[in-house]
Order: sequence, then structure tokens, then C-alpha cells
Amino acid sequence: MKKICILGSTGSIGTQTLEVVKRLSDIQVVGLSVQKNIDLLEKQIYQFKPKKVAVMEEQKAQELQDRIHNTGIEVLAGIEGLIEIAQMDEADLIVTAVVGMIGLRPTLAAIEAKKDIALANKETLVTAGALVMEAAKQNQVSIYPVDSEHSAIFQCLQGNDFKDISQLLLTASGGPFRRKTKKELHNVTKEQALKHPNWNMGAKITIDSATMMNKGLEVIEAKWLFDVELDQIQVLVHPQSIIHSMVEFQDGSIIAQLGEPDMRVPIQYALTYPKRQFNSFPKLDLLQRNKLTFEKPDKETFLCLALAYQALKEGGTMPTVLNAANEAVVAWFLEGKITFLEIPILIQEAMEHHKNIQNPSLEDILYTEQWTYQYLESR
Repeated sequence: MKKICILGSTGSIGTQTLEVVKRLSDIQVVGLSVQKNIDLLEKQIYQFKPKKVAVMEEQKAQELQDRIHNTGIEVLAGIEGLIEIAQMDEADLIVTAVVGMIGLRPTLAAIEAKKDIALANKETLVTAGALVMEAAKQNQVSIYPVDSEHSAIFQCLQGNDFKDISQLLLTASGGPFRRKTKKELHNVTKEQALKHPNWNMGAKITIDSATMMNKGLEVIEAKWLFDVELDQIQVLVHPQSIIHSMVEFQDGSIIAQLGEPDMRVPIQYALTYPKRQFNSFPKLDLLQRNKLTFEKPDKETFLCLALAYQALKEGGTMPTVLNAANEAVVAWFLEGKITFLEIPILIQEAMEHHKNIQNPSLEDILYTEQWTYQYLESR
């Protein structure tokens, strides 16, 4: 019986992870954490019976403890509670499904406690890839990617040597605004940006897909996960979202991973690796899905993708600025404070005003995150 903790159990990835767990007989949930959605967490507690849970908002944590006082389940609070869940003695695998840089410290804590990681939190590797991968190496911890693109690459590499990689081909749907011009994007609404053509994701990630920042963050992740150089990562717009990514090897062979766009598949693979288990999820019918097309991404219209490449090229704390600025301005867009086209403009402005720190420590990264928020608030 594999025992897991899920950080971010009420979000899109967290709830789908629990759906996968329900279908598997050999996985037990021992810990859960949420930001503030204690109503859904309470339902998860009664269904999955974890030993401990954590709530980031302390007032909500106390409210939940009062609600479930007769269960014997401990309710922890704040970032320290999140870290305690990540380091639970009983856990074999930690699913990091929280959104944002809040996932960095608990992920590092889990690695230090020698827990394997099923990684769905992009920001962990985007902002601290060198630190995280070195910690994983030192503690002999495996990191299993949950993102469909990185899971696809991980699957394509099974039985192959990383040294034989020529390039990674990351596919992107193009989001709801594929082929749109800047003029056409001038007055897009939040509702339009949240209508992804293929994937069902949380609000922040859906907006990131619309700006193509999501793909930019995945480029940075891929560099660290698979130990490749920037010029070995190519983004291809693939509107059908059937090929989830590909690997080209030095002999010219290309291996691709295909399937219906369903996050439950890469989640299950991360939970059950190296085994593949049966499921009843929709299967790909190539006679019906018989058209696969590819396009070059428009980095001028979708500037966020170009900014991600720039941040990775400059290195140091620049990816932290990219990520933190994106978190801030996407929240502003969702709140109706800025327009869609202002998202990359404000991110670029923060990057231009940042004094880059090379080979940053964890403290440097956390400082840079706060500097970015403060800069944007004070501009």
C-alpha cells in the first residue's frame, strides 16, 4: 500500500488526484492540505480519512478543527502546517498540487525528509530548479512530473539515456486566442480567457495558457527536470492536444506520447510508476482524431513565452521575478484591475527593474519574490 499526501487537495489537480485514488486499491491518503476551502476539505476528510490535514488560513483551520473534533484527525495551520504534512513519517509520496510559490518550501522540506515527489507545482522548479534538483540528488529522491507535457517526455524517455536527447518538443494547444492579433486581444474579457478549448484547469493556469506563460514556465521546468540546455527545448502549437509532447533523439528518431486531454492519466502514472494500471478513462480513437497539426508559436503577440525564454537565459533570480510578477498580474486581471495585454507588459517591466542575483540561495529567491510584489504594488 503506497501512502500519499496531497498538498492542495481542493484545487483542480488535487481533486482529480483524489478521483484517481478512488479508482485504485493500493493507495492510501494520509495527509491533505488546502488554502481555505474547508467545506470541500471536510468532505474529503470523511471520505479518505487522512491522519492529518493542514489549512493555510489559521482562522479557517480552527473552524475546521471545531467541526471535526470527534474524528481524532489533527488540523494544522499556516505554512508550518503545510510543511509538517509534507514531511509526515507515514508518507511515501507527496503530491504537490498547490498553485504558486507557496509550494516551494514544503516541496524542499519533503525532499529533505526523503519523500518522493509527484510534482504539479510549476513554480517550484521555475524559481528554484537548481536547488530542488540538487536536493533531490543528495537525498536520492525521485521527482515524477504530473504536468501532461512533462509526463509525456518522462514516458518517452523510459529505456533511453538522457545523453541521447537531441531536443524536447513541448506541445501547446495555443489556448483560446490562437492566431489572434494584438488588436483582436485588446478588449478580451476574463470570461473569454477562461474558456480553454481542450483542458479543464484552475483559473490561474487557464489564464497562463491564454497568455502562453504556461508554456514558458514549462520550458523552464523541462530544463531542470531533464537536464537539457535552452536551445534543446522547442515549443510547437498543436491545437488538438493529442500529442502531449515528444523527444527527438540524436539519431533523428522522435518518440511521442499521445492520448485524450485528460489530466487523470499523467496523475495516475505519477502515482503508480513504474506500473501502468487499468482505468476507464476515455481512450484515444485515431480514426476519429485523425488530424494532427502543428504551428510555430507567435512570440510577438504572446510575449509571455518570449519573456520566459529570456528569464531562463539570464538565469539567477530572473525566473523568480517572471513567476512572481505573473502571479500578481494574473490575479489583477482576474479581479478586473488590468487588461489582458497589460499582463506581459507589467511582467517585462518588473524584469527590467530587477538586479539579478546569480546562483541564488533559498533566501535570495524568497527575497526576490517579495521584491517583485512590492515593486508592482508601488509602481
